[in-house]
Amino acid sequence: MGLRTKLRNLLPDDLVDLYVAMRVHKTQHGRYPNLIRPRTFNEWIARRKALDRRSILTRFADKYAVRSYVSERVGSHLLTKLYWVTREPADIPLDNLPNSFVVKPSHGSGWVNVVRDKSRLDRDALMKQCRTWLESDYYRLRREWPYKHVVPRVMVEEFIDNGCAEPASDCRFYVFDGRVELIQVDAGRFVKHERTFFDRHWNELPITMTFPRITDGVPEPWHLAEMLRTAELLGKDMDFVRVDLYDTERKIYFGEITTTPVNGCGHFEPQSIDVQLGGLWERSAAQLDTGLRQSSAAG
Repeated sequence: MGLRTKLRNLLPDDLVDLYVAMRVHKTQHGRYPNLIRPRTFNEWIARRKALDRRSILTRFADKYAVRSYVSERVGSHLLTKLYWVTREPADIPLDNLPNSFVVKPSHGSGWVNVVRDKSRLDRDALMKQCRTWLESDYYRLRREWPYKHVVPRVMVEEFIDNGCAEPASDCRFYVFDGRVELIQVDAGRFVKHERTFFDRHWNELPITMTFPRITDGVPEPWHLAEMLRTAELLGKDMDFVRVDLYDTERKIYFGEITTTPVNGCGHFEPQSIDVQLGGLWERSAAQLDTGLRQSSAAG
């Protein structure tokens, strides 16, 4: 353990969170964020990481707990089948699982094992990976506060494919106070990652972030209207969340709700998009704040 880490461990968590949010933003974007009057989307993410302590953020971050939120808001029919949830990987009933499934922890982001063919699965390696997840503190690794109080669990879920044994492309809806303002589509995440952005009417936008645009084009989802409604219901009463949904020919499925996309390290091109999205966040936060004050006064 390095000296810097030892010193950080002696400080209050909130102070360390503030320091890390400032430093990460400076490293990625070349300047410290303005947390008092954020101007860009990534500054708003830094502000959330440093200062926002609403319990709902923890519920969103918890891959297990968020399922009840989705059921309450839009219904359980959008959830993938949950085959097993445990804090002891050894009790996962692998022999009783279908040929393909997904294994992931409840308390992290980007940690996932997609099992396409159970007959070729290295079971010992999977158990080792699960134990590593359970022993890892994602909050300490990334200093994203919503993960601080999530109970570590291993979840085994239904594998949703695109009809050819590959994970379905996911649509990521940027929702500001219950309105979708931007849609991000990712494809080939485990092979050749590409990304394209659309407006809510499925018009492709000249925006990139980190990865190149999807070269083969992206057809409009079968259930775009339903996905918009679902994302907006799940994001209602929040200044900003990103709602991830999967679209298949049969139906749509819920993926996750993200509150700090890519930890505030996303580089939009053109850079003006960062400012435009920051303006949307500022407006939605102001509207929600006004609504809360009016409700309080009425009460």
